[in-house]
Amino acid sequence: MRFLSMLAAALIISAPAVASEKTDAAAPVHQFIDGMNKNDMKSAATAYAPDASIIDEFPPHYWHGANAFGDWGKDFGTDSQKNGITDPMVTLGKVRHIDVTGDHAYAIYPATYSYKQHGKPVHERGATMTFALEKLADGWKIAAWSWTRP
Repeated sequence: MRFLSMLAAALIISAPAVASEKTDAAAPVHQFIDGMNKNDMKSAATAYAPDASIIDEFPPHYWHGANAFGDWGKDFGTDSQKNGITDPMVTLGKVRHIDVTGDHAYAIYPATYSYKQHGKPVHERGATMTFALEKLADGWKIAAWSWTRP
């Protein structure tokens, strides 16, 4: 009985630390999305690890390395212009799953991509964003993410 009491106490004490660690690991995800939604590329870029990877639905579909975010941003702009897309906005739902193991984390979010195409509102509901995160000397950063269409 004493062991169960000690185990219960340990779980209660460690629960806030686990929640805080998950919240801390998810912070760059929200920084990236908030920055993009405010068209603040500088803020969004600081959410990334130095050697990141991105997979997205438009060509060339994959970006990797120190300039992954900047290259993705240029290609996103080119694709948006080509397809008459303006006012892009990504809304993340409640995290479906987040695992933190040491200095690495994995998180899955439901996502909606809203925009105007040739002036008409469009909402892509039911998408998923999956993130791999890494804790560096200056905090948690996005190591990789992918967008999966509905």
